[in-house]
Amino acid sequence: MDHKKIYHSHSFLPPGLDAEITVEGPVSPDHLRGLQMHADLDAFRKPKDQHEALIEIAELPEGRIIIARTGDWIVGYVTFHYPDEIERWSQGNMPDLIELGAIEVANSYRDLGLGKKMIRLAFTDGQLENVITFTTEYYWHWDLESSGLSVWDYRKMMENLMKCVDMVWFATDDPEICSHPANCLMVRIGSKVPLASVEQFDRIRFQQRFMY
Repeated sequence: MDHKKIYHSHSFLPPGLDAEITVEGPVSPDHLRGLQMHADLDAFRKPKDQHEALIEIAELPEGRIIIARTGDWIVGYVTFHYPDEIERWSQGNMPDLIELGAIEVANSYRDLGLGKKMIRLAFTDGQLENVITFTTEYYWHWDLESSGLSVWDYRKMMENLMKCVDMVWFATDDPEICSHPANCLMVRIGSKVPLASVEQFDRIRFQQRFMY
Protein backbone atom coordinates (compact mmCIF):
# COMPACT_ATOMS: atom_id res chain seq x y z
CA MET A 1 0.00 0.00 0.00
CA ASP A 2 1.45 3.35 -1.06
CA HIS A 3 0.96 5.97 1.65
CA LYS A 4 1.85 9.11 -0.25
CA LYS A 5 3.07 11.92 2.03
CA ILE A 6 3.67 15.30 0.42
CA TYR A 7 4.69 18.03 2.86
CA HIS A 8 2.90 21.38 2.57
CA SER A 9 3.17 24.53 4.66
CA HIS A 10 1.12 27.72 4.83
CA SER A 11 1.68 30.68 7.15
CA PHE A 12 -0.66 33.57 7.87
CA LEU A 13 -1.12 36.37 10.39
CA PRO A 14 -4.61 36.29 11.92
CA PRO A 15 -6.23 39.64 12.78
CA GLY A 16 -5.55 40.61 16.38
CA LEU A 17 -2.49 38.40 16.81
CA ASP A 18 1.14 39.51 16.71
CA ALA A 19 2.63 36.18 15.61
CA GLU A 20 2.16 34.14 12.46
CA ILE A 21 0.53 30.73 12.53
CA THR A 22 1.94 28.00 10.33
CA VAL A 23 -0.21 25.10 9.20
CA GLU A 24 1.97 22.25 7.96
CA GLY A 25 2.26 18.55 7.37
CA PRO A 26 2.52 15.70 7.22
CA VAL A 27 5.30 16.50 9.70
CA SER A 28 8.16 14.17 10.57
CA PRO A 29 8.82 12.69 14.02
CA ASP A 30 12.04 14.72 14.27
CA HIS A 31 10.21 17.96 13.52
CA LEU A 32 7.66 17.16 16.22
CA ARG A 33 10.39 16.43 18.75
CA GLY A 34 11.64 20.00 18.33
CA LEU A 35 8.25 21.49 19.19
CA GLN A 36 6.20 21.90 22.38
CA MET A 37 2.50 21.38 23.01
CA HIS A 38 0.25 24.24 24.10
CA ALA A 39 -1.04 23.65 27.63
CA ASP A 40 -4.68 23.72 26.45
CA LEU A 41 -4.23 20.66 24.22
CA ASP A 42 -5.44 18.24 26.87
CA ALA A 43 -8.72 16.89 25.48
CA PHE A 44 -7.45 13.32 25.14
CA ARG A 45 -4.47 13.15 27.52
CA LYS A 46 -1.94 15.45 29.18
CA PRO A 47 -0.11 17.67 26.64
CA LYS A 48 3.25 15.94 27.22
CA ASP A 49 1.70 12.52 26.71
CA GLN A 50 -0.21 13.70 23.65
CA HIS A 51 3.02 15.10 22.21
CA GLU A 52 4.61 11.66 22.56
CA ALA A 53 1.55 10.07 20.93
CA LEU A 54 1.83 12.41 17.93
CA ILE A 55 5.47 11.43 17.47
CA GLU A 56 4.56 7.74 17.58
CA ILE A 57 1.84 8.22 14.96
CA ALA A 58 4.19 10.19 12.70
CA GLU A 59 6.59 7.24 12.81
CA LEU A 60 3.97 4.84 11.37
CA PRO A 61 4.08 4.11 7.62
CA GLU A 62 0.46 5.18 7.26
CA GLY A 63 0.51 7.78 10.04
CA ARG A 64 0.34 11.46 9.27
CA ILE A 65 0.21 14.44 11.59
CA ILE A 66 -0.93 17.88 10.46
CA ILE A 67 -0.23 20.71 12.88
CA ALA A 68 -0.86 24.39 13.43
CA ARG A 69 1.94 26.12 15.31
CA THR A 70 3.15 29.53 16.31
CA GLY A 71 6.91 29.52 16.65
CA ASP A 72 7.85 26.30 18.41
CA TRP A 73 4.44 25.83 20.02
CA ILE A 74 1.85 23.44 18.60
CA VAL A 75 -1.60 25.02 18.95
CA GLY A 76 -3.56 22.49 16.94
CA TYR A 77 -3.23 19.09 15.31
CA VAL A 78 -5.02 16.43 13.29
CA THR A 79 -4.04 12.75 13.28
CA PHE A 80 -4.48 10.09 10.59
CA HIS A 81 -3.69 6.41 11.16
CA TYR A 82 -5.05 2.89 10.91
CA PRO A 83 -7.99 2.19 13.24
CA ASP A 84 -7.26 0.82 16.69
CA GLU A 85 -7.14 -2.96 16.91
CA ILE A 86 -9.90 -3.04 19.54
CA GLU A 87 -12.39 -1.24 17.27
CA ARG A 88 -14.57 -2.91 14.68
CA TRP A 89 -13.06 -0.70 11.97
CA SER A 90 -9.84 -2.71 12.12
CA GLN A 91 -11.65 -5.89 11.12
CA GLY A 92 -10.44 -7.18 7.78
CA ASN A 93 -7.11 -5.36 8.17
CA MET A 94 -7.96 -3.10 5.26
CA PRO A 95 -4.75 -1.41 4.03
CA ASP A 96 -6.79 1.40 2.44
CA LEU A 97 -8.95 2.33 5.43
CA ILE A 98 -7.55 5.31 7.38
CA GLU A 99 -9.04 6.96 10.43
CA LEU A 100 -9.01 10.69 11.04
CA GLY A 101 -8.48 9.96 14.69
CA ALA A 102 -8.27 13.26 16.55
CA ILE A 103 -8.53 16.95 15.92
CA GLU A 104 -7.82 19.54 18.59
CA VAL A 105 -7.18 23.29 18.70
CA ALA A 106 -6.06 25.23 21.78
CA ASN A 107 -8.86 27.33 23.27
CA SER A 108 -7.32 30.73 22.52
CA TYR A 109 -6.76 29.81 18.86
CA ARG A 110 -10.28 28.68 18.05
CA ASP A 111 -12.47 30.68 15.65
CA LEU A 112 -9.47 31.08 13.30
CA GLY A 113 -10.51 28.29 10.97
CA LEU A 114 -7.50 26.17 11.93
CA GLY A 115 -9.49 22.95 11.91
CA LYS A 116 -10.51 23.36 8.28
CA LYS A 117 -7.06 24.56 7.26
CA MET A 118 -5.39 21.50 8.77
CA ILE A 119 -7.86 18.99 7.35
CA ARG A 120 -7.78 20.51 3.88
CA LEU A 121 -3.99 20.48 3.87
CA ALA A 122 -4.01 16.74 4.60
CA PHE A 123 -5.86 16.08 1.34
CA THR A 124 -3.72 18.39 -0.83
CA ASP A 125 -2.35 16.91 -4.07
CA GLY A 126 -4.58 13.86 -3.86
CA GLN A 127 -2.62 12.33 -0.98
CA LEU A 128 -5.63 10.38 0.30
CA GLU A 129 -7.39 9.54 -2.95
CA ASN A 130 -6.38 5.87 -2.68
CA VAL A 131 -7.96 5.35 0.76
CA ILE A 132 -11.29 5.47 2.55
CA THR A 133 -10.95 8.12 5.25
CA PHE A 134 -13.40 7.94 8.15
CA THR A 135 -13.92 9.57 11.50
CA THR A 136 -16.11 8.54 14.42
CA GLU A 137 -17.64 11.46 16.27
CA TYR A 138 -18.60 10.76 19.89
CA TYR A 139 -20.28 13.48 21.93
CA TRP A 140 -18.25 12.57 25.05
CA HIS A 141 -15.10 13.75 23.27
CA TRP A 142 -16.55 17.18 22.53
CA ASP A 143 -15.59 20.25 24.54
CA LEU A 144 -19.14 21.36 25.26
CA GLU A 145 -18.17 23.32 28.37
CA SER A 146 -15.55 25.60 26.78
CA SER A 147 -17.43 26.02 23.51
CA GLY A 148 -20.74 26.86 25.15
CA LEU A 149 -22.50 24.86 22.43
CA SER A 150 -25.29 22.36 22.90
CA VAL A 151 -24.56 18.78 21.93
CA TRP A 152 -26.56 19.25 18.70
CA ASP A 153 -24.86 22.52 17.76
CA TYR A 154 -21.48 20.87 18.36
CA ARG A 155 -22.52 17.93 16.20
CA LYS A 156 -23.51 20.34 13.41
CA MET A 157 -20.16 22.14 13.75
CA MET A 158 -18.23 18.85 13.45
CA GLU A 159 -20.27 17.79 10.43
CA ASN A 160 -19.57 21.11 8.70
CA LEU A 161 -15.89 20.76 9.54
CA MET A 162 -15.64 17.32 7.94
CA LYS A 163 -17.67 18.41 4.92
CA CYS A 164 -14.85 20.81 3.99
CA VAL A 165 -13.11 17.77 2.42
CA ASP A 166 -16.34 16.13 1.25
CA MET A 167 -16.70 13.72 4.15
CA VAL A 168 -20.35 12.75 4.51
CA TRP A 169 -22.53 11.00 7.08
CA PHE A 170 -22.66 7.20 6.72
CA ALA A 171 -25.07 4.89 8.52
CA THR A 172 -23.75 2.06 10.69
CA ASP A 173 -24.92 -0.39 13.34
CA ASP A 174 -21.77 0.08 15.43
CA PRO A 175 -22.93 -0.07 19.08
CA GLU A 176 -20.80 2.86 20.28
CA ILE A 177 -22.08 5.17 17.57
CA CYS A 178 -25.65 3.97 18.04
CA SER A 179 -25.44 4.52 21.81
CA HIS A 180 -26.31 8.22 21.40
CA PRO A 181 -28.12 9.98 18.54
CA ALA A 182 -25.51 12.77 18.39
CA ASN A 183 -22.71 10.33 17.60
CA CYS A 184 -21.97 9.81 13.92
CA LEU A 185 -19.72 8.23 11.32
CA MET A 186 -18.29 10.51 8.62
CA VAL A 187 -16.61 9.04 5.55
CA ARG A 188 -14.77 10.10 2.41
CA ILE A 189 -14.15 7.51 -0.30
CA GLY A 190 -11.14 8.48 -2.39
CA SER A 191 -11.50 8.52 -6.16
CA LYS A 192 -8.91 5.71 -6.55
CA VAL A 193 -10.45 3.31 -4.04
CA PRO A 194 -11.50 0.00 -5.67
CA LEU A 195 -15.09 -1.20 -5.45
CA ALA A 196 -13.97 -4.29 -3.51
CA SER A 197 -12.72 -2.06 -0.68
CA VAL A 198 -15.97 -0.08 -0.61
CA GLU A 199 -17.93 -3.34 -0.34
CA GLN A 200 -15.66 -4.60 2.41
CA PHE A 201 -16.13 -1.36 4.34
CA ASP A 202 -19.91 -1.76 3.96
CA ARG A 203 -19.69 -5.19 5.56
CA ILE A 204 -17.75 -3.68 8.46
CA ARG A 205 -20.25 -0.84 8.87
CA PHE A 206 -23.20 -3.24 9.09
CA GLN A 207 -22.86 -6.50 10.96
CA GLN A 208 -26.52 -7.03 11.79
CA ARG A 209 -27.97 -8.65 8.69
CA PHE A 210 -31.40 -7.08 9.08
CA MET A 211 -29.79 -3.62 8.77
CA TYR A 212 -27.52 -4.37 5.80
